[in-house]
Amino acid sequence: MLVSYQWLKKYIEIDDLSAHEVAEKLTRSGVEVDLVHSLNQGVKNVVVGKVLSCEKHPEADKLNLCQVDVGEEEPVQIVCGAKNVAKDQFVAVAKVGARLPGGMKIKRAKLRGQTSEGMICSLQELGFEGKLVSKELSEGIFVFPSDMVPGEDALEHLNLHDEVLELDLTANRADCLSMIGVAYEVGAILGREVTLPEVQVNEGDERASDYISVVVNAKEDNPYYGATIIRDVTIASSPMWLQTKLMAAGIRPINNVVDVTNFVLLEYGQPLHAFDYERFGSKQVHVRRANDGEKIVSLDDVERTLSPEHLVITNGTEPMAIAGVMGGATSEVQNDTQHILLEAAYFKDTVVRKTSRELGLRSDSSARFEKGIDPNRVKKAAQRAAQLIADLSGGTVLSGVVAYDELETDPHEVKITLEKINAVLGTDIDVNTVKSILQKLQFPFDEQGGAFNIYVPTRRNDIKIEADIVEEVARLYGYDNIPTTLPTTPTIPGGLTLIQQKKRKARRFLESTGIHEAVNYSLTTAEKEAYFESDEKPRVKIALPMSEERSTLRTTLVPHLLDALSHNKNRNMLDVHLYEIGSVFQTEETTVTRQPDEKTMIAGAFMGSWYMHSWQAEKKSVDFFVVKGIVEGLLSEMNVSRDVQFVQAERTGYHPGRTAELLVEGETVGVIGQLHPSVAKAWSLPDTYTFELDLQKVTSHEAESLRYTQIPRYPAVDRDIALVVDESVIAADVERVIVELGGNLLTSISLFDVYQGEHLERGKKSLAFSLRYQDPEKTLTEEDVSSVHEKVLSGLEQQIGATLRS
Repeated sequence: MLVSYQWLKKYIEIDDLSAHEVAEKLTRSGVEVDLVHSLNQGVKNVVVGKVLSCEKHPEADKLNLCQVDVGEEEPVQIVCGAKNVAKDQFVAVAKVGARLPGGMKIKRAKLRGQTSEGMICSLQELGFEGKLVSKELSEGIFVFPSDMVPGEDALEHLNLHDEVLELDLTANRADCLSMIGVAYEVGAILGREVTLPEVQVNEGDERASDYISVVVNAKEDNPYYGATIIRDVTIASSPMWLQTKLMAAGIRPINNVVDVTNFVLLEYGQPLHAFDYERFGSKQVHVRRANDGEKIVSLDDVERTLSPEHLVITNGTEPMAIAGVMGGATSEVQNDTQHILLEAAYFKDTVVRKTSRELGLRSDSSARFEKGIDPNRVKKAAQRAAQLIADLSGGTVLSGVVAYDELETDPHEVKITLEKINAVLGTDIDVNTVKSILQKLQFPFDEQGGAFNIYVPTRRNDIKIEADIVEEVARLYGYDNIPTTLPTTPTIPGGLTLIQQKKRKARRFLESTGIHEAVNYSLTTAEKEAYFESDEKPRVKIALPMSEERSTLRTTLVPHLLDALSHNKNRNMLDVHLYEIGSVFQTEETTVTRQPDEKTMIAGAFMGSWYMHSWQAEKKSVDFFVVKGIVEGLLSEMNVSRDVQFVQAERTGYHPGRTAELLVEGETVGVIGQLHPSVAKAWSLPDTYTFELDLQKVTSHEAESLRYTQIPRYPAVDRDIALVVDESVIAADVERVIVELGGNLLTSISLFDVYQGEHLERGKKSLAFSLRYQDPEKTLTEEDVSSVHEKVLSGLEQQIGATLRS
């Protein structure tokens, strides 16, 4: 719902508050305002001008020389290329020095030898959206429909000083789908009165019942239908005040009759429809369910096939409108229309909702009927519209409204006690405060001894039970004023499960490294997973899939992450790193007769550069060791440190020489590696690395407790060794032997160099490690260190066949 701030001021006194302050108060009371935007997009110094003369440019056939009165002592000359510019028009003129949307500044210029001192503007050039400008004003310059005073501020007449509040309404707040409804809400928050529009219809001598009758067959679907006849109207453009209000609300003006029905729709929240009486083709309005296969061409010029589930307005034989959704093209108001049949009705919300959904046709009218309208405003809205149509079109409203009326308009009654309100909210609100809140809401009530009998107005159809009253009291009392308390139970319920805790830790760590989270469907296809899993492996198939691409439950997270990388690459985003924490589903049955096993997995996918430093011209591409480091950091964050191994492996879909399985205490918990080139090609990806871990398995190997030690008081001794080993020897195996032999004195070890080439035998490689020895209780002597170090070297030679590199 788009709410014009200037329009809202017509119903409630809020001159002391800005649009942003009103938005803040609405949001704090539970009606969220997404955005407040100004209609003026930086436009300045635009005034009303009168075209005194308009002649062809002597040097250009498509240009005109206009002398324009802009309220100054002398008229100014403006060169204008619009086809519709003419003498005696009142137009919007951007004077020299004016600003237009986008920062465009108007300067004095020469066009084909003639001086132009300003610009005659179209509505689009002043910042109006093209889709909101009426057809006759969409091409060429804008011409005011009535006489104006040259030199006046054109922005004032065009409502460009207005601001619009964009409300994000929940389904229950249908009352705020109208200007009056929003005014009531603001009035309740501020404790101010709402001023409703004065309606006074001057009826003619003729009776409407002589021209029309109303028959309703679907009485439950349509408890009220009122028909008003307005004769001798003149179809024309609406005045600017009406057009600008509609455009501010996102509705395109059409003509003075249709615009009035849209205006009242926004004002009262009551949908109306105007038929051309003569094109209606009958003196009877007949409301019924549609016949099976019956057809109607709606106002959008689409032929629609109806069913008995749909409610229609007919002339006794043919459908003229789809009730509550859209009118028919046959009886549309056109430029030659003289007499109007104005419909104001109450249609059942469920019928309109089903019709709108089945026909794929949604309108401002259906949106309001679906959520429920105020039955007490139906007749008032019709009177308001009849008055405005008569005023703006010169028509005559015939006496009386021809109606079928079985509509229930009594308020809904809700009973509640002060004790109940305070018990739910955890507050100590007194009875006078609750009374004040109900008075601000304009809910009539009876109160005795703290027991309230509340008569909820029909405009608030969301208030049905005690909890609804509690909510109203809470939001107007102020959520900030409700104290924060713990439940008064023997034990406080709630808390995170172990898996939930680990998920949070994993997310926090992975996002701290600069990886973005992806969220994907749990549904996929066997074809995508065939790159990583055997086609013969049983999968859980969906009985009624929404599409072939979502036909089975996934068994791995990787394919969807590759889809996301491919999507980014196709949009020139080449350095992308994503992770996902989600469920996979596995079964051993070809025909699933029981629930599949659901496992929580963590997966990541990386392509492009890991980091780039423009100042130092450094660039690091993602490789196996970058991803390995991230996985190691993740395991450390999750307190998994016992016997972690990365073992070279071959996996379907992965590069055979750049893939490893992750083992914790001998159990395989995941895989890390580069995509096989053929798989990367299938997704049109460059070199891409992924990892996937089974979260349940990882957490099952968590260390019993995390212990901290004090910073050592005694110095450490560092020794570097370079070992020559067979090229088939894995560095991790060498490191594991060193750790075993180093004992308690060896506090850290790191591999800092791997070398193959000149000065080494064929089939050999050099591994260089840095070892640190330290004793927390004393300063190590050379003998202490040498003893342990010699033990390490000797053991490496015996177990690995490693020798010191000379």
